[in-house]
Amino acid sequence: MKISGEKQLGFLSNLAYIVFRLQEPFTDFRVKDNPEIKPCIYALWHGHQFCVHGIKDRANLNILISRSIDGEIIARITEKWGFKTVRGSKGKKGSVEATMQLINKLKNGECVAMAVDGPSGPAFVVKDGIIKIAKMAGVPIVPMYWYSPFKNFLKMPSWDSLGYPLGPCRILSIYGEPIHVDANNTDEQDEEARVKLQAAFDELAQKIPQAYKEEFKFRLWKKKN
Repeated sequence: MKISGEKQLGFLSNLAYIVFRLQEPFTDFRVKDNPEIKPCIYALWHGHQFCVHGIKDRANLNILISRSIDGEIIARITEKWGFKTVRGSKGKKGSVEATMQLINKLKNGECVAMAVDGPSGPAFVVKDGIIKIAKMAGVPIVPMYWYSPFKNFLKMPSWDSLGYPLGPCRILSIYGEPIHVDANNTDEQDEEARVKLQAAFDELAQKIPQAYKEEFKFRLWKKKN
């Protein structure tokens, strides 16, 4: 469906927001090992973008979102949830503008969330943009990853395999150790930091199934004593 015009954008963003709000009571979403560093850059895969829902301090979190039509819908939903947004684009001018906004936000003590394989892939490959921003802003990178074995934790047929729950579902979001990028790093050291972040995602992917079992020892919806 071709989307054009403010009315269509408003309708679709409001509809998606309502759907997410209706899903919320059916989602047991838990968070583990967030170091709560401020400021920092939360790094995530594009397909895991909904896991920012587990970050408590929404008014202090800026989420980088593309200027595409899909991005506009996502941005409107994101802002309804209480997060801030910074809009980026593929063009060099738009990319530089978004980068400077993110750096300013970080230097002012706010946090940022970035899909490190976005906006168009390749999926699950860390790009170097986040390393450059962390280096210039002088803040750590905190990788985050979410997971659910539930069959109704669905994945869209898109390049990023965007995950989302539909109906009763248990989800865990976990965080890795902060990664620091020194301001005096050489290009080779920046690449080492990028590879380290890539490895951190691989480690979280291996760790999270067991962490999930430990977190959800009780039946669905049963509260811990």
